[in-house]
Amino acid sequence: MDKEVKDLDILVFGAHPDDVELGCAGTIMLHLDLGFRVGIIDLTRGELGTRGSAEIRDKESEKASSLMGISYRLNLHLKDGFFNNNESTQLEIIKYIRRLKPKVVIANATEDRHPDHGRASSLIKTSCFLSGLSKIQTTLNNKKQTPWRPNNLFYYTQFNQVKPDFLIDISNYMNKKLDVVKCYSSQFYSPKSNEPETVISKKGFLDSVVYRSSDLGRIIGVDYAEGFTSERYFYVDNLFELK
Repeated sequence: MDKEVKDLDILVFGAHPDDVELGCAGTIMLHLDLGFRVGIIDLTRGELGTRGSAEIRDKESEKASSLMGISYRLNLHLKDGFFNNNESTQLEIIKYIRRLKPKVVIANATEDRHPDHGRASSLIKTSCFLSGLSKIQTTLNNKKQTPWRPNNLFYYTQFNQVKPDFLIDISNYMNKKLDVVKCYSSQFYSPKSNEPETVISKKGFLDSVVYRSSDLGRIIGVDYAEGFTSERYFYVDNLFELK
């Protein structure tokens, strides 16, 4: 899905295919329905995953994107488990931030069970800042790029329990979110699978995804919610804009 697109409103990054779906598929579909332009960039193909293969994950990713309604998704083919927050990877990320000009970027959890998640988070944070510096010069498709820095950078929550800074009501999207997540059938529970069991392939894992969203929803008086963290303060013009 790497094709010419208009500037994006929201660009979501994942270290692996399925990170984004588990973390914030509901929020993505909500904003698509509101008319915002949303795209996804996966850093790796998840080739070190215990179950399935990179080729299988590619197909699963296409299926999940289609179900969500995503028209732009790119995989950077960084090395699963071994990519680093260094100059070469930063410049690669910067090229796409400058190309897509997102107003909002959403990245992996800042700390998580999988070390790739926290490392991806740090990489995206660094790249978002550097992307706004005019003395860093980049070209893409032989075109010189201009600086661009997103207005906001947020982080979705993943495996670890994290106290979110804000919540988004996804009550109307929870069932479809589960369908989207299940597109990655190689990774999750299947009685027909003969592959080794992993933490996320256990029978109760998807139930825990529903429970977490339900518990977050309970806190704000809705059925289901997704949580996000932020490293900056928010503000409102008056108290009645708060929910």
